[in-house]
Amino acid sequence: MLPDGATAVITGGGQGIGAAIARVLARAGARVMVAGRTQATTERVAGELVEAGFEAHAGRVDVTDAASVTALVKEAQRRLGTVDILVNNAGQAHSAPIARTTLEDWHRMLDGNATGTFLCTKGFLPGMLERRWGRIINIASVAGLAGARYIAAYSASKHAVMGFTRSAAHEVADKGVTVNAVCPGFVDTPMTEQSIANIVAATGKSREEALSAILQMTPQGRLIAPEEVAHAVLMLAATEAKGINGQAIVIDGGGIQA
Repeated sequence: MLPDGATAVITGGGQGIGAAIARVLARAGARVMVAGRTQATTERVAGELVEAGFEAHAGRVDVTDAASVTALVKEAQRRLGTVDILVNNAGQAHSAPIARTTLEDWHRMLDGNATGTFLCTKGFLPGMLERRWGRIINIASVAGLAGARYIAAYSASKHAVMGFTRSAAHEVADKGVTVNAVCPGFVDTPMTEQSIANIVAATGKSREEALSAILQMTPQGRLIAPEEVAHAVLMLAATEAKGINGQAIVIDGGGIQA
């Protein structure tokens, strides 16, 4: 269970996995701030939660920009008072052979996935350390645990998230805070739809053929639902999860058995 009056900030909360996490945490009793770059989507998710009777707020943030993250920290403190749970979900994906991966692509992956996780953790961690209670949950990927063709930049950025998670977990281990990661496989989200579109564009396959190629890489032959990732986040955020620290929770149907 979450602590009474728990508060949570979810980055990249306007769609997909982030929106599912916001809904699951709100239903579990957390007061949430749904943060993202696109105001319209974060306001839509927060508004749905408010209409359902939960406390939710929308916040705007570019996690790659230190000033924007600082502004989010201040806004979250103003709206929620304290922040007990931080879910670093904001991120980007990219696929291309290394020869066609530009330096801009490389920096975009590292900034959006790794630097964003670092900046948000750095911003919200001091309050958790002061209260000696906190949960930081980073949404990584199975690509942060194993490589694959055509995702070198994306995989490198998610490996960076995993290294950061493990090091941060050591740093806070005796301070009442835990840092963990959830590593999904292919999830039924707009990001996966973009991956399918990329396959179609690169190969000339139909959407159905491209989806079939992705599903062949998953032991259960299906896409993971965003809610499955969200419930793993809820588990890690619970008071009872205080002994889980520095771990990667894999949700891919059994492809990577960590």
